[in-house]
Amino acid sequence: MPKVKSSKGSGGEKAGASVALADQILQADSVRGRGRVKSRDGRVEAVDEYVDERLSRKILKQARIQQEELQTEYGLVPKKKAPATSLGAGSQDADSDEEWPALGAAGAGDEDVDIAVDPDDEKAIEMFMNKNPPMRRTLADIIMEKITEKQTEVGTVMSEVSGCQMPQLDPRITEVYRGVHKVLSKYRSGKLPKAFKIIPALSNWEQVLYLTEPETWTAAAMYQATRIFSSNLKERMAQRFYNLVLLPRVRDDIAEYKRLNFHLYSALKKALFKPGAWFKGILIPLCESGTCTLREAIIIGSILTKCSIPVLHSSAAMLKLAEMEYNGANSIFLRLLLDKKYALPFRVLDALVAHFLSFRNEKRVLPVLWHQSFLTLAQRYKADLASEQKASLLELLKIQTHPQISAEIRRELQNSESRDVEIGLPVTVEMD
Repeated sequence: MPKVKSSKGSGGEKAGASVALADQILQADSVRGRGRVKSRDGRVEAVDEYVDERLSRKILKQARIQQEELQTEYGLVPKKKAPATSLGAGSQDADSDEEWPALGAAGAGDEDVDIAVDPDDEKAIEMFMNKNPPMRRTLADIIMEKITEKQTEVGTVMSEVSGCQMPQLDPRITEVYRGVHKVLSKYRSGKLPKAFKIIPALSNWEQVLYLTEPETWTAAAMYQATRIFSSNLKERMAQRFYNLVLLPRVRDDIAEYKRLNFHLYSALKKALFKPGAWFKGILIPLCESGTCTLREAIIIGSILTKCSIPVLHSSAAMLKLAEMEYNGANSIFLRLLLDKKYALPFRVLDALVAHFLSFRNEKRVLPVLWHQSFLTLAQRYKADLASEQKASLLELLKIQTHPQISAEIRRELQNSESRDVEIGLPVTVEMD
């Protein structure tokens, strides 16, 4: 008979009559090591990598700033008070940025800083304001007037061409945007209605926007609206939104609370996404109104200090500011733009020089802001001025003087080269 092969049990031992059935079941249920050793020689153990010390400081600094902003926004910490803005001559050095902290220091005019303005300084600015300013209208009045004007113009053209009147909005659309108005009047955070997000794509976006009643929006809703409109509107349309909606709201907030809301300040910074529209819709109309207060100029001017602006847009703005009728706010904005140290075209520099020379026959006492902007021009662009321009400016200093600043301006102009003076080169003469 053939030999019967014995079968191995699960435990590795021969299953025979000597191993009881209960023992075999226990051996099958137990888990035992196989004895196989895994080879780890070919693997490279992970090495702990640490963030660079300089990068760690930057990350911690940004985290601390964000935490402070959140705490300030939700009222968890007391707000800091900024020092009063002084335009007087009681400073140490005319060339120091510490002399006028509210015009150039970081945090000046910031969203969490209250600006204390000296009444004497405000009176000096009011001397150059428009004596008969137009009546201050509400935001709703401005928007309604513009929309009515546009509707009348378009309706007249359509009547002449096709003999039909301009179509009115569907009642269902009106009902939808009345509902959007209720949302925006109580908005704090979160998503916005989709019906509001599509407004920039509509041809009659101003008419639809009026249905939402922008004057009743919360500050947070204004910030979100500025983000949407600055990103999706063309520059000319964004300029209209800035001028008709954002600027009146900012001025009303400053006039009422003597400071600017955190969200409105962020909206002004976000609006610089289109710098051309920002200058044409906010800065230039503010100066042309002739009613820009010192507080408004300091708060809005601080945005120029904190944000990066293309040189061409800043040059066009300086050219316009230099050519318009003077008021105290012009000097603040000119000084802040000059402090950005652009490589300005000669046409802009000539306009700035002509701007200051136009005060040779001024009988009123010029504010310190004017002398500060004059000093900034001399410090930053003394080598780009022609010798005739410097001579004229030195003559101007004999008429319009300041006990501390004028001497510094004279020193800057006299101890610098002029752009029209050629550098002498050695001449070599060949001997026969």
